[in-house]
Amino acid sequence: MSFSPEGCREKEIAELDFSPKRLVEKTLNFESPERIPRQLWLLPWAERHHAEALRQLREMFPDDILPAPAVYHKPTAIGDRYSQGIYIDEWGCVFENPEDGIIGIVRKPLIADWQSMEDFFPPESTLSLDKDAINAFCQQSDRFILSVTTARPFERLQFIRTMEQALIDLIEQPSDLFELLRRIHEHYCKEIEIWAQTDVDGIALMDDWGTQSSLITSPDIFRKIFKPMYREYVKIARHYGKYVFLHSDGYIMDVFPDFIDIGVDAINSQIFCMGVRELGERFRGKITFWGEVDRQHLLPIGTRDDITQAVLEMKQALYDKGGVIAQCEFGLKAKPENVLAVFEEWNSLRI
Repeated sequence: MSFSPEGCREKEIAELDFSPKRLVEKTLNFESPERIPRQLWLLPWAERHHAEALRQLREMFPDDILPAPAVYHKPTAIGDRYSQGIYIDEWGCVFENPEDGIIGIVRKPLIADWQSMEDFFPPESTLSLDKDAINAFCQQSDRFILSVTTARPFERLQFIRTMEQALIDLIEQPSDLFELLRRIHEHYCKEIEIWAQTDVDGIALMDDWGTQSSLITSPDIFRKIFKPMYREYVKIARHYGKYVFLHSDGYIMDVFPDFIDIGVDAINSQIFCMGVRELGERFRGKITFWGEVDRQHLLPIGTRDDITQAVLEMKQALYDKGGVIAQCEFGLKAKPENVLAVFEEWNSLRI
């Protein structure tokens, strides 16, 4: 049997259309993907406690979305952010971690009083991205590649001032607060632009805005101070033709419309603490739900039937010719059989 050049070209196009990258793009654009794309988030705790189960899981359900390697010419972080003890990030913020496999907490402010801000400068190291290494990684992969920017203005304020003082600052709103936020924001704009100039497919942002029942601060503060920052980040990404993904833990129902308004393509959030059905009724077809299955209750203690029902509920409430990514976090105390069940259930669903 012989193949014509036209036939070979058709085969190449078909293979491209079914690539993981194209699958994710069709999901983000609500173009009826062939299946739900998937991504496993992994904390080192899982690698240390369930190495064999993790190996089997990755073999059975490889990721369609991968993070780009964070390769810098001038790395300055000290320690391992997931190890017990002290970790100092590129900004100089000190994290105290009581346990291996998770992330620590900042207890000592980098800027304890506004006078010391004179000596504060954002880190040049996070702008020293090795673009050649990033592009080489992207070019050898058929996956959808996400940047690993550190852009998180709300949390960065907390890391610099501590969470308690940052919330006081946002209530009192001294002029020095806005100078600090200006420096943080301008630095993140530069960082996002550098990443957007690489071959990654999407720019990832992060900021935990919610407790388990409400926003950490008011929607008005979010909209007045931080929403314009995110809008500019999205604008930069769009200028370079990149999709925008955002992660935010907690109850963030009140600001979902804001993230949609500024053009975020996909959001990773704790949908079960907000209500899957209500999220679907309000936002299905307007943004892609980048996971997640409940990691606080279902993954540690749920049954197989619980996982089955959760995945089915997500599909019925959130899917609209796309708009759903089967993301799941294998983290602290999660049962490996439940994490596996999540991907088995998504894989079995007809769409």
